[in-house]
Amino acid sequence: MALHVPKAPGVTQMLKDGVRYFSGLEEAVFRNISACKLFAQSVRTAYGPNGMNKMVINHLEKLFVTSDAATIIKELDVEHPAAKLLVLASEMQEAEVGDGTNFVIIFAGALLDAAEELLRLGITTSEIVEGYEVALEKTLEELPKLVIYEAKDCNNIEQIKAGITTAIMSKQYGKEDFIANLVCQACISILSTNSPASNTTFNVDNVRICKILGSGLHSSQVIQGMVFKRHVEGDITKTVNAKIAVYTCAVDITQTETKGTVLIKSADELMNFSRGEEVMLESQIKSIAESGATVIVSGGKFGDMALYYLNKYNLMAVRVPSKFDLRRLCKAVGAVALSKLIPPTKEELGSTDTVHVDEVGDTNVVVFQLHQQDSRISTIIIRGSTDNYMDDIERAIDDGVNTFKAITRDGRFLPGAGATEIELASRIASFADTIPGLEQYAVRKFSSALEVFPKTLAENSGTQASELLSKLYASHKEGNINYGFDIESSGAAAIIDAEKNRIFDLYLTKFWALKYAVNAACTVLKIDQIIMAKRAGGPKLPGGKTNSDDEA
Repeated sequence: MALHVPKAPGVTQMLKDGVRYFSGLEEAVFRNISACKLFAQSVRTAYGPNGMNKMVINHLEKLFVTSDAATIIKELDVEHPAAKLLVLASEMQEAEVGDGTNFVIIFAGALLDAAEELLRLGITTSEIVEGYEVALEKTLEELPKLVIYEAKDCNNIEQIKAGITTAIMSKQYGKEDFIANLVCQACISILSTNSPASNTTFNVDNVRICKILGSGLHSSQVIQGMVFKRHVEGDITKTVNAKIAVYTCAVDITQTETKGTVLIKSADELMNFSRGEEVMLESQIKSIAESGATVIVSGGKFGDMALYYLNKYNLMAVRVPSKFDLRRLCKAVGAVALSKLIPPTKEELGSTDTVHVDEVGDTNVVVFQLHQQDSRISTIIIRGSTDNYMDDIERAIDDGVNTFKAITRDGRFLPGAGATEIELASRIASFADTIPGLEQYAVRKFSSALEVFPKTLAENSGTQASELLSKLYASHKEGNINYGFDIESSGAAAIIDAEKNRIFDLYLTKFWALKYAVNAACTVLKIDQIIMAKRAGGPKLPGGKTNSDDEA
Protein backbone atom coordinates (compact mmCIF):
# COMPACT_ATOMS: atom_id res chain seq x y z
CA MET A 1 0.00 0.00 0.00
CA ALA A 2 1.45 3.37 -1.12
CA LEU A 3 1.80 5.96 1.60
CA HIS A 4 0.64 9.46 0.57
CA VAL A 5 3.00 12.15 1.89
CA PRO A 6 1.40 15.63 1.91
CA LYS A 7 3.43 18.43 0.33
CA ALA A 8 4.89 21.24 2.37
CA PRO A 9 2.48 24.19 2.73
CA GLY A 10 2.95 27.33 0.63
CA VAL A 11 3.63 27.88 -3.05
CA THR A 12 5.31 24.48 -3.51
CA GLN A 13 2.09 22.57 -2.72
CA MET A 14 0.41 23.82 -5.92
CA LEU A 15 3.40 23.13 -8.21
CA LYS A 16 5.02 19.94 -9.47
CA ASP A 17 7.55 18.00 -7.41
CA GLY A 18 11.12 19.19 -7.91
CA VAL A 19 10.29 22.90 -8.00
CA ARG A 20 12.63 25.14 -6.01
CA TYR A 21 11.22 28.26 -4.44
CA PHE A 22 13.00 31.17 -2.76
CA SER A 23 11.39 34.30 -1.37
CA GLY A 24 12.13 37.34 0.79
CA LEU A 25 15.25 39.46 1.20
CA GLU A 26 17.63 36.81 2.50
CA GLU A 27 16.67 34.04 0.10
CA ALA A 28 15.88 35.94 -3.13
CA VAL A 29 17.18 39.52 -3.19
CA PHE A 30 20.54 39.00 -1.46
CA ARG A 31 21.21 35.80 -3.45
CA ASN A 32 20.67 37.70 -6.69
CA ILE A 33 22.75 40.68 -5.56
CA SER A 34 25.70 38.50 -4.53
CA ALA A 35 25.62 36.64 -7.90
CA CYS A 36 25.61 39.94 -9.83
CA LYS A 37 28.39 41.39 -7.62
CA LEU A 38 30.62 38.36 -8.27
CA PHE A 39 29.95 38.63 -11.99
CA ALA A 40 30.76 42.37 -12.03
CA GLN A 41 33.97 41.80 -10.04
CA SER A 42 35.16 39.19 -12.53
CA VAL A 43 35.01 41.65 -15.47
CA ARG A 44 36.06 44.68 -13.41
CA THR A 45 39.76 43.74 -13.54
CA ALA A 46 39.55 43.88 -17.36
CA TYR A 47 38.42 47.55 -17.39
CA GLY A 48 40.59 50.33 -18.84
CA PRO A 49 43.88 50.43 -20.77
CA ASN A 50 45.73 48.55 -17.99
CA GLY A 51 42.95 45.98 -17.60
CA MET A 52 44.06 42.36 -17.38
CA ASN A 53 43.16 39.75 -19.99
CA LYS A 54 40.93 36.77 -19.27
CA MET A 55 41.56 33.31 -20.67
CA VAL A 56 38.19 31.81 -21.55
CA ILE A 57 37.78 28.30 -22.96
CA ASN A 58 34.25 27.90 -24.30
CA HIS A 59 32.08 24.78 -24.59
CA LEU A 60 33.73 23.92 -27.93
CA GLU A 61 37.18 24.15 -26.26
CA LYS A 62 38.06 27.24 -28.30
CA LEU A 63 40.53 29.50 -26.50
CA PHE A 64 39.93 33.25 -26.07
CA VAL A 65 42.48 35.60 -24.49
CA THR A 66 40.90 39.05 -24.22
CA SER A 67 39.92 41.94 -21.95
CA ASP A 68 36.81 42.65 -24.06
CA ALA A 69 33.79 42.20 -21.76
CA ALA A 70 31.44 41.55 -24.70
CA THR A 71 33.51 38.52 -25.77
CA ILE A 72 33.98 37.27 -22.19
CA ILE A 73 30.25 37.28 -21.38
CA LYS A 74 29.34 35.81 -24.76
CA GLU A 75 31.66 32.84 -24.31
CA LEU A 76 30.93 32.32 -20.59
CA ASP A 77 27.72 30.36 -20.46
CA VAL A 78 26.14 32.28 -17.56
CA GLU A 79 23.56 30.11 -15.77
CA HIS A 80 22.38 32.34 -12.92
CA PRO A 81 19.11 34.07 -13.94
CA ALA A 82 19.93 37.40 -12.22
CA ALA A 83 23.44 37.56 -13.69
CA LYS A 84 21.83 36.82 -17.08
CA LEU A 85 19.92 40.10 -16.75
CA LEU A 86 23.26 41.97 -16.61
CA VAL A 87 24.44 39.99 -19.63
CA LEU A 88 21.31 41.01 -21.56
CA ALA A 89 21.83 44.68 -20.62
CA SER A 90 25.44 44.61 -21.84
CA GLU A 91 24.38 42.83 -25.04
CA MET A 92 21.88 45.64 -25.67
CA GLN A 93 24.72 48.15 -25.15
CA GLU A 94 26.83 46.22 -27.69
CA ALA A 95 23.95 46.32 -30.20
CA GLU A 96 23.22 50.02 -29.61
CA VAL A 97 26.74 51.52 -29.55
CA GLY A 98 29.20 48.65 -29.97
CA ASP A 99 31.30 49.69 -26.93
CA GLY A 100 30.90 50.18 -23.16
CA THR A 101 29.74 46.64 -22.30
CA ASN A 102 32.14 46.47 -19.34
CA PHE A 103 30.81 49.85 -18.09
CA VAL A 104 27.25 48.47 -17.91
CA ILE A 105 28.19 45.37 -15.88
CA ILE A 106 30.56 47.21 -13.49
CA PHE A 107 28.09 50.03 -12.81
CA ALA A 108 25.11 47.69 -12.35
CA GLY A 109 27.24 45.61 -9.93
CA ALA A 110 28.24 48.77 -7.98
CA LEU A 111 24.59 49.90 -7.75
CA LEU A 112 23.53 46.48 -6.41
CA ASP A 113 26.41 46.45 -3.92
CA ALA A 114 25.27 49.88 -2.65
CA ALA A 115 21.63 48.68 -2.55
CA GLU A 116 22.61 45.73 -0.34
CA GLU A 117 23.90 48.12 2.35
CA LEU A 118 20.67 50.15 2.18
CA LEU A 119 18.50 47.03 2.44
CA ARG A 120 20.36 45.95 5.57
CA LEU A 121 19.62 49.41 7.04
CA GLY A 122 15.91 48.72 6.54
CA ILE A 123 15.18 50.83 3.44
CA THR A 124 12.72 49.09 1.11
CA THR A 125 13.55 48.03 -2.44
CA SER A 126 10.85 50.31 -3.90
CA GLU A 127 12.49 53.36 -2.27
CA ILE A 128 15.93 52.32 -3.55
CA VAL A 129 14.59 51.77 -7.09
CA GLU A 130 12.80 55.13 -7.01
CA GLY A 131 15.96 56.85 -5.76
CA TYR A 132 18.09 55.25 -8.51
CA GLU A 133 15.61 56.31 -11.19
CA VAL A 134 15.54 59.91 -9.89
CA ALA A 135 19.36 59.94 -9.83
CA LEU A 136 19.52 58.55 -13.40
CA GLU A 137 17.15 61.26 -14.63
CA LYS A 138 19.35 63.94 -13.02
CA THR A 139 22.54 62.30 -14.42
CA LEU A 140 21.19 62.27 -17.98
CA GLU A 141 20.18 65.91 -17.53
CA GLU A 142 23.72 66.87 -16.41
CA LEU A 143 25.54 64.74 -19.01
CA PRO A 144 25.19 67.13 -22.03
CA LYS A 145 26.62 69.99 -19.89
CA LEU A 146 29.93 68.10 -19.60
CA VAL A 147 30.50 67.81 -23.40
CA ILE A 148 33.99 69.18 -24.24
CA TYR A 149 34.50 68.20 -27.87
CA GLU A 150 32.42 67.61 -30.98
CA ALA A 151 33.42 65.93 -34.24
CA LYS A 152 31.33 67.81 -36.79
CA ASP A 153 32.89 66.68 -40.07
CA CYS A 154 32.87 62.89 -40.50
CA ASN A 155 35.29 63.17 -43.43
CA ASN A 156 37.94 65.01 -41.37
CA ILE A 157 40.50 62.40 -40.28
CA GLU A 158 41.92 64.54 -37.43
CA GLN A 159 38.50 65.20 -35.85
CA ILE A 160 37.49 61.55 -36.09
CA LYS A 161 40.82 60.17 -34.88
CA ALA A 162 40.63 62.21 -31.65
CA GLY A 163 37.36 60.45 -30.80
CA ILE A 164 38.29 56.93 -31.91
CA THR A 165 41.73 56.75 -30.22
CA THR A 166 40.38 56.47 -26.65
CA ALA A 167 38.00 53.62 -27.55
CA ILE A 168 40.90 51.67 -29.11
CA MET A 169 43.29 52.60 -26.25
CA SER A 170 41.12 50.74 -23.73
CA LYS A 171 41.77 47.48 -25.65
CA GLN A 172 45.25 48.02 -27.14
CA TYR A 173 47.18 50.52 -25.03
CA GLY A 174 50.31 51.82 -26.77
CA LYS A 175 49.17 50.80 -30.28
CA GLU A 176 46.12 53.10 -30.41
CA ASP A 177 47.57 55.67 -32.87
CA PHE A 178 48.44 53.11 -35.54
CA ILE A 179 45.13 51.21 -35.21
CA ALA A 180 43.12 54.49 -35.14
CA ASN A 181 44.79 55.51 -38.43
CA LEU A 182 43.74 52.21 -40.05
CA VAL A 183 40.15 52.58 -38.79
CA CYS A 184 39.85 56.23 -39.92
CA GLN A 185 41.27 55.39 -43.34
CA ALA A 186 38.90 52.44 -43.82
CA CYS A 187 35.75 54.23 -42.55
CA ILE A 188 36.24 57.62 -44.21
CA SER A 189 37.02 56.05 -47.61
CA ILE A 190 33.58 54.37 -47.56
CA LEU A 191 31.78 57.42 -46.23
CA SER A 192 33.26 59.76 -48.83
CA THR A 193 31.41 57.90 -51.59
CA ASN A 194 28.07 58.67 -49.97
CA SER A 195 26.19 61.95 -49.97
CA PRO A 196 26.25 63.94 -46.70
CA ALA A 197 22.58 63.08 -46.16
CA SER A 198 23.40 59.38 -45.95
CA ASN A 199 26.22 59.78 -43.38
CA THR A 200 23.95 58.53 -40.64
CA THR A 201 23.47 55.20 -42.44
CA PHE A 202 27.11 54.09 -42.16
CA ASN A 203 27.16 50.27 -42.03
CA VAL A 204 29.85 48.61 -39.90
CA ASP A 205 29.69 45.51 -42.15
CA ASN A 206 31.27 47.54 -44.95
CA VAL A 207 34.60 47.45 -43.10
CA ARG A 208 35.92 43.93 -43.57
CA ILE A 209 38.81 42.37 -41.65
CA CYS A 210 41.22 39.80 -43.06
CA LYS A 211 43.68 38.21 -40.59
CA ILE A 212 46.94 36.83 -41.97
CA LEU A 213 49.52 35.17 -39.71
CA GLY A 214 53.09 36.45 -39.72
CA SER A 215 55.05 39.71 -39.51
CA GLY A 216 53.86 42.28 -36.94
CA LEU A 217 50.95 44.65 -36.35
CA HIS A 218 52.75 47.52 -38.13
CA SER A 219 52.62 45.55 -41.39
CA SER A 220 48.81 45.82 -41.31
CA GLN A 221 47.24 47.88 -44.10
CA VAL A 222 43.94 49.08 -45.57
CA ILE A 223 42.87 48.02 -49.08
CA GLN A 224 39.94 49.63 -50.89
CA GLY A 225 37.86 46.67 -51.97
CA MET A 226 37.88 43.06 -50.78
CA VAL A 227 40.57 40.52 -49.97
CA PHE A 228 40.04 36.74 -49.84
CA LYS A 229 42.49 34.24 -48.37
CA ARG A 230 42.48 31.84 -51.35
CA HIS A 231 43.99 31.25 -54.78
CA VAL A 232 42.30 31.58 -58.17
CA GLU A 233 40.87 28.41 -59.72
CA GLY A 234 42.19 28.80 -63.26
CA ASP A 235 45.50 29.95 -64.83
CA ILE A 236 44.80 33.70 -65.11
CA THR A 237 46.05 35.59 -62.03
CA LYS A 238 45.52 39.26 -62.94
CA THR A 239 42.83 41.25 -64.72
CA VAL A 240 42.82 45.05 -65.12
CA ASN A 241 39.52 47.01 -65.46
CA ALA A 242 37.71 43.79 -64.66
CA LYS A 243 34.06 43.11 -65.43
CA ILE A 244 32.75 40.62 -62.88
CA ALA A 245 29.98 38.06 -63.27
CA VAL A 246 28.84 36.56 -59.92
CA TYR A 247 27.10 33.17 -59.70
CA THR A 248 25.68 31.37 -56.67
CA CYS A 249 25.62 28.03 -58.55
CA ALA A 250 28.49 25.73 -59.51
CA VAL A 251 30.29 26.45 -62.79
CA ASP A 252 30.19 22.94 -64.22
CA ILE A 253 28.22 20.60 -66.50
CA THR A 254 24.61 20.74 -65.32
CA GLN A 255 23.31 17.44 -64.02
CA THR A 256 20.15 16.16 -65.65
CA GLU A 257 17.01 16.04 -63.51
CA THR A 258 16.18 12.44 -64.42
CA LYS A 259 18.34 9.36 -64.11
CA GLY A 260 18.61 6.81 -66.87
CA THR A 261 20.79 4.01 -68.24
CA VAL A 262 22.54 4.37 -71.60
CA LEU A 263 23.98 1.36 -73.43
CA ILE A 264 27.13 2.38 -75.33
CA LYS A 265 28.45 -0.17 -77.82
CA SER A 266 31.43 1.60 -79.43
CA ALA A 267 34.05 4.29 -78.79
CA ASP A 268 32.35 6.63 -81.31
CA GLU A 269 29.09 6.46 -79.37
CA LEU A 270 30.95 7.32 -76.14
CA MET A 271 32.66 10.30 -77.81
CA ASN A 272 29.36 11.61 -79.22
CA PHE A 273 27.57 11.12 -75.88
CA SER A 274 29.98 13.31 -73.90
CA ARG A 275 30.47 15.84 -76.72
CA GLY A 276 26.89 17.10 -76.34
CA GLU A 277 27.53 18.13 -72.73
CA GLU A 278 30.90 19.67 -73.63
CA VAL A 279 29.41 21.72 -76.48
CA MET A 280 26.66 22.98 -74.22
CA LEU A 281 29.14 24.00 -71.47
CA GLU A 282 31.43 25.68 -74.00
CA SER A 283 28.54 27.68 -75.47
CA GLN A 284 27.52 28.82 -71.95
CA ILE A 285 31.05 30.01 -71.09
CA LYS A 286 31.54 31.57 -74.54
CA SER A 287 28.31 33.57 -74.16
CA ILE A 288 29.48 34.78 -70.72
CA ALA A 289 32.81 35.90 -72.25
CA GLU A 290 30.95 37.67 -75.11
CA SER A 291 28.81 39.57 -72.56
CA GLY A 292 32.00 41.47 -71.58
CA ALA A 293 32.79 39.57 -68.35
CA THR A 294 36.49 38.98 -67.63
CA VAL A 295 36.18 37.49 -64.12
CA ILE A 296 33.76 34.79 -62.94
CA VAL A 297 33.11 34.52 -59.20
CA SER A 298 31.17 31.50 -57.97
CA GLY A 299 29.80 30.34 -54.66
CA GLY A 300 29.95 26.72 -55.89
CA LYS A 301 32.71 24.57 -57.35
CA PHE A 302 34.42 24.89 -60.71
CA GLY A 303 34.50 21.64 -62.71
CA ASP A 304 37.66 20.55 -64.60
CA MET A 305 35.93 20.84 -67.95
CA ALA A 306 34.62 24.32 -67.07
CA LEU A 307 38.14 25.46 -66.06
CA TYR A 308 39.49 24.27 -69.42
CA TYR A 309 36.98 26.50 -71.27
CA LEU A 310 37.50 29.43 -68.85
CA ASN A 311 41.22 29.35 -69.64
CA LYS A 312 40.45 29.03 -73.35
CA TYR A 313 38.35 32.25 -73.27
CA ASN A 314 40.77 34.10 -70.90
CA LEU A 315 38.31 34.28 -68.01
CA MET A 316 39.62 34.54 -64.45
CA ALA A 317 37.91 32.15 -61.98
CA VAL A 318 37.54 32.88 -58.25
CA ARG A 319 35.62 30.75 -55.77
CA VAL A 320 34.00 32.43 -52.71
CA PRO A 321 32.23 29.72 -50.66
CA SER A 322 30.75 32.09 -48.04
CA LYS A 323 27.29 33.42 -48.98
CA PHE A 324 27.82 36.41 -46.71
CA ASP A 325 31.11 37.32 -48.46
CA LEU A 326 29.52 36.76 -51.86
CA ARG A 327 26.77 39.24 -50.96
CA ARG A 328 29.33 41.78 -49.75
CA LEU A 329 31.40 41.32 -52.92
CA CYS A 330 28.30 42.03 -55.02
CA LYS A 331 27.80 45.23 -53.02
CA ALA A 332 31.47 46.21 -53.39
CA VAL A 333 31.70 45.77 -57.16
CA GLY A 334 28.07 46.57 -58.03
CA ALA A 335 27.20 43.12 -59.41
CA VAL A 336 24.03 41.03 -59.24
CA ALA A 337 24.39 37.39 -58.12
CA LEU A 338 22.89 35.01 -60.71
CA SER A 339 21.51 31.60 -59.74
CA LYS A 340 21.94 29.99 -63.20
CA LEU A 341 24.90 29.83 -65.57
CA ILE A 342 23.50 32.38 -68.02
CA PRO A 343 25.26 35.36 -69.64
CA PRO A 344 24.85 38.50 -67.46
CA THR A 345 23.41 41.76 -68.81
CA LYS A 346 25.42 44.99 -68.56
CA GLU A 347 23.45 45.97 -65.44
CA GLU A 348 24.24 42.62 -63.76
CA LEU A 349 28.00 42.89 -64.35
CA GLY A 350 30.16 44.37 -61.58
CA SER A 351 33.32 46.34 -62.23
CA THR A 352 36.59 46.93 -60.41
CA ASP A 353 40.02 48.37 -61.24
CA THR A 354 42.01 45.18 -60.74
CA VAL A 355 41.50 41.62 -59.61
CA HIS A 356 44.86 40.05 -58.87
CA VAL A 357 46.60 37.37 -56.82
CA ASP A 358 49.01 38.68 -54.20
CA GLU A 359 51.14 37.08 -51.54
CA VAL A 360 50.95 38.44 -47.99
CA GLY A 361 53.54 36.64 -45.88
CA ASP A 362 53.23 33.01 -46.99
CA THR A 363 49.51 33.34 -47.72
CA ASN A 364 48.03 33.68 -51.20
CA VAL A 365 45.22 36.22 -51.41
CA VAL A 366 42.89 37.37 -54.18
CA VAL A 367 42.40 41.15 -54.13
CA PHE A 368 39.42 42.95 -55.68
CA GLN A 369 40.79 46.51 -55.68
CA LEU A 370 38.83 49.71 -56.36
CA HIS A 371 39.74 53.38 -56.68
CA GLN A 372 39.27 55.28 -53.41
CA GLN A 373 36.42 57.43 -54.77
CA ASP A 374 34.49 54.34 -55.97
CA SER A 375 35.04 52.17 -52.92
CA ARG A 376 31.94 50.90 -51.14
CA ILE A 377 33.79 48.38 -48.96
CA SER A 378 37.27 48.48 -47.47
CA THR A 379 39.35 45.67 -45.97
CA ILE A 380 41.81 45.97 -43.11
CA ILE A 381 44.53 43.31 -43.37
CA ILE A 382 45.74 42.50 -39.84
CA ARG A 383 49.16 40.89 -39.36
CA GLY A 384 50.29 39.23 -36.14
CA SER A 385 52.13 36.33 -34.55
CA THR A 386 49.16 34.33 -33.20
CA ASP A 387 45.47 33.95 -33.96
CA ASN A 388 44.52 35.09 -30.44
CA TYR A 389 46.57 38.27 -30.79
CA MET A 390 44.93 39.08 -34.14
CA ASP A 391 41.47 38.35 -32.69
CA ASP A 392 42.14 40.91 -29.95
CA ILE A 393 43.31 43.49 -32.52
CA GLU A 394 40.11 42.76 -34.47
CA ARG A 395 38.01 43.53 -31.36
CA ALA A 396 39.85 46.86 -30.92
CA ILE A 397 39.21 47.71 -34.59
CA ASP A 398 35.56 46.67 -34.16
CA ASP A 399 35.25 49.14 -31.24
CA GLY A 400 36.83 51.87 -33.38
CA VAL A 401 34.46 51.20 -36.31
CA ASN A 402 31.42 51.18 -33.98
CA THR A 403 32.60 54.47 -32.45
CA PHE A 404 32.84 55.93 -35.97
CA LYS A 405 29.27 54.79 -36.65
CA ALA A 406 28.13 56.47 -33.41
CA ILE A 407 29.98 59.68 -34.39
CA THR A 408 27.95 59.82 -37.63
CA ARG A 409 24.83 59.88 -35.39
CA ASP A 410 26.13 62.15 -32.62
CA GLY A 411 29.68 63.54 -32.61
CA ARG A 412 29.73 64.81 -29.00
CA PHE A 413 32.44 63.69 -26.56
CA LEU A 414 32.88 63.83 -22.79
CA PRO A 415 36.16 63.97 -20.84
CA GLY A 416 37.60 60.47 -20.29
CA ALA A 417 39.99 59.03 -17.66
CA GLY A 418 37.16 58.94 -15.06
CA ALA A 419 36.65 62.74 -15.12
CA THR A 420 33.00 62.52 -16.24
CA GLU A 421 32.11 59.99 -13.52
CA ILE A 422 33.72 62.04 -10.71
CA GLU A 423 32.00 65.26 -11.83
CA LEU A 424 28.64 63.46 -12.08
CA ALA A 425 29.20 61.87 -8.63
CA SER A 426 29.89 65.31 -7.16
CA ARG A 427 26.76 66.84 -8.75
CA ILE A 428 24.49 63.91 -7.80
CA ALA A 429 25.74 64.07 -4.17
CA SER A 430 24.78 67.78 -4.04
CA PHE A 431 21.42 66.92 -5.65
CA ALA A 432 20.77 64.28 -2.94
CA ASP A 433 20.72 67.02 -0.27
CA THR A 434 17.70 68.62 -1.98
CA ILE A 435 15.54 65.45 -1.82
CA PRO A 436 13.29 65.17 1.28
CA GLY A 437 12.33 61.46 1.41
CA LEU A 438 14.22 58.22 2.04
CA GLU A 439 15.10 58.17 -1.67
CA GLN A 440 17.94 60.58 -0.88
CA TYR A 441 19.94 57.65 0.59
CA ALA A 442 19.65 55.78 -2.71
CA VAL A 443 20.61 58.92 -4.68
CA ARG A 444 23.69 59.35 -2.46
CA LYS A 445 24.63 55.69 -3.03
CA PHE A 446 24.18 56.26 -6.78
CA SER A 447 26.83 59.01 -6.62
CA SER A 448 29.24 56.77 -4.67
CA ALA A 449 28.65 53.95 -7.21
CA LEU A 450 29.93 56.29 -9.96
CA GLU A 451 33.29 56.44 -8.12
CA VAL A 452 33.87 52.78 -9.07
CA PHE A 453 35.30 53.79 -12.49
CA PRO A 454 38.24 56.00 -11.44
CA LYS A 455 38.77 53.53 -8.55
CA THR A 456 38.97 50.60 -10.98
CA LEU A 457 41.33 52.49 -13.33
CA ALA A 458 43.60 53.19 -10.35
CA GLU A 459 43.46 49.62 -8.97
CA ASN A 460 44.20 48.10 -12.40
CA SER A 461 47.20 50.44 -12.69
CA GLY A 462 48.48 49.58 -9.20
CA THR A 463 47.71 52.99 -7.63
CA GLN A 464 46.09 53.83 -4.29
CA ALA A 465 42.39 54.39 -5.12
CA SER A 466 41.38 56.34 -1.97
CA GLU A 467 44.23 58.83 -2.47
CA LEU A 468 43.25 59.32 -6.11
CA LEU A 469 39.56 59.98 -5.27
CA SER A 470 40.40 62.68 -2.72
CA LYS A 471 42.75 64.36 -5.22
CA LEU A 472 40.14 64.23 -7.98
CA TYR A 473 37.34 65.61 -5.78
CA ALA A 474 39.61 68.44 -4.60
CA SER A 475 40.56 69.28 -8.19
CA HIS A 476 36.92 69.23 -9.39
CA LYS A 477 35.87 71.52 -6.52
CA GLU A 478 38.44 74.04 -7.79
CA GLY A 479 36.61 74.05 -11.14
CA ASN A 480 38.88 71.61 -13.06
CA ILE A 481 35.96 69.45 -14.17
CA ASN A 482 37.96 67.76 -16.97
CA TYR A 483 40.58 66.27 -14.62
CA GLY A 484 40.83 62.49 -14.51
CA PHE A 485 43.30 59.75 -13.56
CA ASP A 486 46.69 59.65 -15.31
CA ILE A 487 47.38 55.96 -15.92
CA GLU A 488 50.98 56.72 -16.94
CA SER A 489 51.81 58.22 -13.53
CA SER A 490 54.01 56.27 -11.16
CA GLY A 491 54.05 56.42 -7.38
CA ALA A 492 51.48 58.74 -5.81
CA ALA A 493 48.13 59.17 -7.54
CA ALA A 494 48.46 61.72 -10.34
CA ILE A 495 45.73 63.53 -12.21
CA ILE A 496 45.57 64.72 -15.81
CA ASP A 497 43.53 67.19 -17.88
CA ALA A 498 41.50 64.92 -20.21
CA GLU A 499 40.68 67.80 -22.60
CA LYS A 500 44.32 68.88 -23.11
CA ASN A 501 45.51 65.29 -23.50
CA ARG A 502 42.62 64.47 -25.86
CA ILE A 503 41.20 61.60 -23.79
CA PHE A 504 37.58 61.56 -24.91
CA ASP A 505 34.66 59.23 -24.19
CA LEU A 506 31.77 59.10 -26.62
CA TYR A 507 28.62 60.81 -25.29
CA LEU A 508 26.30 58.11 -26.72
CA THR A 509 28.30 55.31 -25.03
CA LYS A 510 27.93 56.92 -21.59
CA PHE A 511 24.28 57.86 -22.19
CA TRP A 512 23.13 54.35 -23.10
CA ALA A 513 25.46 52.57 -20.64
CA LEU A 514 24.05 54.55 -17.68
CA LYS A 515 20.49 53.83 -18.84
CA TYR A 516 20.98 50.09 -19.34
CA ALA A 517 22.98 49.62 -16.12
CA VAL A 518 20.33 51.34 -13.95
CA ASN A 519 17.50 49.46 -15.69
CA ALA A 520 19.26 46.11 -15.12
CA ALA A 521 20.02 46.90 -11.44
CA CYS A 522 16.43 48.04 -10.77
CA THR A 523 15.04 44.91 -12.44
CA VAL A 524 17.19 42.68 -10.18
CA LEU A 525 16.12 44.66 -7.07
CA LYS A 526 12.42 44.33 -7.92
CA ILE A 527 12.62 40.50 -7.74
CA ASP A 528 11.34 39.17 -4.40
CA GLN A 529 10.57 35.57 -5.32
CA ILE A 530 12.43 32.97 -7.38
CA ILE A 531 10.45 29.97 -8.59
CA MET A 532 12.54 27.45 -10.52
CA ALA A 533 10.61 24.73 -12.32
CA LYS A 534 11.98 21.22 -12.43
CA ARG A 535 14.30 20.72 -15.35
CA ALA A 536 12.98 18.74 -18.29
CA GLY A 537 14.04 15.12 -18.36
CA GLY A 538 16.89 14.23 -20.66
CA PRO A 539 20.09 12.22 -20.89
CA LYS A 540 21.96 12.08 -17.58
CA LEU A 541 25.50 13.44 -17.36
CA PRO A 542 28.23 10.76 -17.68
CA GLY A 543 29.80 9.32 -14.53
CA GLY A 544 26.67 9.74 -12.43
CA LYS A 545 27.39 13.47 -12.00
CA THR A 546 24.66 15.93 -11.22
CA ASN A 547 24.04 19.39 -12.61
CA SER A 548 25.42 22.19 -10.44
CA ASP A 549 21.85 23.45 -9.91
CA ASP A 550 20.78 20.08 -8.51
CA GLU A 551 23.53 20.20 -5.89
CA ALA A 552 22.23 23.46 -4.36
